Amino acid sequence: MESRLVGRTAGEFVDYMNDSGVDVVLVPSVKMRAYNTGRMIWDVPDQEVAELTAAAPDRIMGLCGINPTEGMDGVRRLERCIRDAKFVGAHLHTYGFGIPLNDRRYYPYYAKCVEMDVPIVMQVGHSAELMPSHLGRPILLDEIALDMPELKIVAAHTGWPWVEELIALAWKHRNIFIGTSAHHPRYWDQDLLRFANGRGRGKVLFGTDFPVVEYGEALQAIEELDLKPDARDLLLGGAARTLFKIG
Repeated sequence: MESRLVGRTAGEFVDYMNDSGVDVVLVPSVKMRAYNTGRMIWDVPDQEVAELTAAAPDRIMGLCGINPTEGMDGVRRLERCIRDAKFVGAHLHTYGFGIPLNDRRYYPYYAKCVEMDVPIVMQVGHSAELMPSHLGRPILLDEIALDMPELKIVAAHTGWPWVEELIALAWKHRNIFIGTSAHHPRYWDQDLLRFANGRGRGKVLFGTDFPVVEYGEALQAIEELDLKPDARDLLLGGAARTLFKIG
C-alpha cells in the first residue's frame, strides 16, 4: 500500500470511499519479505501510514506491520505506532519470514498487542505468493489462543483452503475472528457463509485487501447473498467497530 493509496491522495481516497459506500478502512504498514531471497517486497514506513491517518482520522486507520527480524526494537516500534500515531492494531504476513504463526519470536509482539488492547490482523491460509503455505495454517492459531486468550486475532483471507479448520477455531475461541480480505464475496466458501449467517454472527469481518477486490463490487455482491439483516450488519462493520474500538 503506497502513501497515496494506489495513486490517490488521502482526500481523493476518502471521496472514492464515499462513492463506494465505505465508512472506514484499515491501512497496514505492510512488512512482507520474499521467502527465497530474503529481500523485502513490501516495507511501508509507519510514518507514511501515520500521515494518511492524520489526514483523515475518522476514515483511515493504521495497522502496524510486524517484521520479526527486528526483535524487541520491533516491539517498541509497535508500541509507538499505537501510543503515538494512534494505530488501531497490528498486521502480520508471516510466510516470507519462513516462520510459522505460533513461533516464539512472535510472542513478544502478541503480548504487546494484549498489553495495548489492540487486535492483530494476520494472513491465514495459503500464500498466493511463492512462499510455504503451511506457515499460515489455521490450526497454528489454536496454540496461540490457548496461550493468550486475551489476544484479539483477525485471521484474514478466510483461511482458504482450510476454511472449515478456521471456522472450527473461531467457534472454539472467543478471541479468534475471520477476515474476508482478498476474497471476493462471490467465491466465499459456503461453510463460511453459513457460519456468518448463523452461530458465527459477529465473528466474520468484511475486508477487501484493496485494490485486490474493489469496494463497490464487493458490497453489491454481499447484497445478493442470503444473509439475515443482523448478520449482514455485523459482517459489514458492526463487529469490526467493536473489535477495533472505532466510534
